[in-house]
Amino acid sequence: MLKNFIEELKWRGLLHDVMPGTEELLLKESVSGYVGFDPTAKSLTIGNLVTVMLLVHFQKSGHKPIALVGGATGMIGDPSFKNEERKFLSDEDVRFNMECIKKQLEHFLDFDENNANNAEIVNNYDWFKDISFLQFLRDVGKHLTINYMCAKDSVKKRLESGLSFTEFSYQLLQGYDFYHLNKTKNIKIQMGGSDQWGNITSGTELIRRKSGNEAYALTCPLLTKSDGTKFGKSEGQNIWLDPDLTSPYKFYQFWLNSSDEEALKNIKIFTTFEREHIENLEKEHLENPHLRILQKELAKDITCRVHSVDDYNQAIEASELLFGKGTFESLSRLNEKTIINIFEGVPQSIITRDIIENSINIVDFLVDKTNVFPSKGEARRMIKSNAVSINKNRTEEDKIVNKDDLINNKYIIVQKGKKNYHLVICE
Repeated sequence: MLKNFIEELKWRGLLHDVMPGTEELLLKESVSGYVGFDPTAKSLTIGNLVTVMLLVHFQKSGHKPIALVGGATGMIGDPSFKNEERKFLSDEDVRFNMECIKKQLEHFLDFDENNANNAEIVNNYDWFKDISFLQFLRDVGKHLTINYMCAKDSVKKRLESGLSFTEFSYQLLQGYDFYHLNKTKNIKIQMGGSDQWGNITSGTELIRRKSGNEAYALTCPLLTKSDGTKFGKSEGQNIWLDPDLTSPYKFYQFWLNSSDEEALKNIKIFTTFEREHIENLEKEHLENPHLRILQKELAKDITCRVHSVDDYNQAIEASELLFGKGTFESLSRLNEKTIINIFEGVPQSIITRDIIENSINIVDFLVDKTNVFPSKGEARRMIKSNAVSINKNRTEEDKIVNKDDLINNKYIIVQKGKKNYHLVICE
C-alpha cells in the first residue's frame, strides 16, 4: 500500500522543491527513484544523511530507492555552489570511497532482494566507461544549449570566479545518469539537496528531448551550520558518519548539544519516528525543557543507527564521566579510542611505566611527574579543599599512586575542580 510520500516530506520539513505532477505519480503507482552520492571522501556527512533520509521515507512509502554512487562523476566533482574547483581523485581512491559509502547506506536502506521495493546501488562508471568523448558530445551535448546550462544558478555563481570546462560539463554528466537510469531501469524521479535542482532538471530536460519519457525532480533543504554553510564533504569541520573521522562520542554530543529549535527540526528529519510520537516528545519537552528530552531521543536514535547500540552506550558512559559522577568502574568500561576522543584537547602528560610500578606519592605525582600543578604548595592546598580527584575519586595528601590506578592499564584521569581535566598516559 502506497503512502503519501510528499505529505510525509512536508510535515518533516524535508521538501524544498518538487516538479508538478510528482505527487500524483507517486500516489498512482510504485515508482523507482534515486539520489546520487559522489565518492569524493570515504564517508558521508550528516549533510548527505538528509538525502539518505529521502530514500528511507521513499522506501517506507512503498517505492523503490536507488542510490547512485558516482564512480565516474566522482572523478570530477560537482561545482554546484562551490567556491573553487575540487581536486581530482585517483581511480583507486574513488573505488575505495565507493565501498565505504555502500556500507554506510546499508545501515539505512533495506537491500533484501526478496522485497519488491528493495534498495539497489548503482555505479555510473559502469555506463560511462564505454562512452567515448565524441560519442557523448554527439548523443548528449547537442540536446542542451549553452544558454540553458549557463542559466542554472549553480553555474552562474562560478562564471565570475572561473569555471573549467570539466566542471561545466558536470550537469551534462548528471543529466545523462538520469537519462540512462530512466531508459534502463524505468527510474522516473531524481531527488537531492536543493543545490542539485539545476542538475536534476537538466536530467528531466534531457530525457524529454531524447526519449519523450516522463521524469520528475524533487529536492530537500540543505542542512546548514550556524554560519549558514552546508555540511558538505569538501567543507571544513564536518560531522562524518565514519567513526574514524568523527567518533561516536563526538557524534552523539553534536546532537545532544543542539538547541531546542534545532532538535525539533532535526528529530523530524533524521528519525523515522511517527508524527504522533514526535508531537508527544515535543509536548513533554515543553513541559520540562531542562530534561532535554528531544535532544536525548534524537541523539540516541541517530547514534544507534549510524553506529551501534554499544557505541551509544559508550557515549552515555563518557558523558556521565565528564558531566556526572562517574566511577573507576565506569571509566574502566570505556575503550581506549573513546578515552582519547573525550579527552582530546585537555592537557596531557606522558610518564614512564616504572614510575607507576614503583608507586609514588600523590603530590610528587601531580607536580614533579605530570605538571598538573606548578608547585607542591598549590597541590596540597587543592587536595585539602577536596578539589582534586583521581579517576573520579576524591584524593587525600597521603594517597599513593600505583598500577592499580591505571585505567585500561594505561591512563590516569586527574580532575581539578569540576571541569578541569588532565590526562596522564603511562607508556
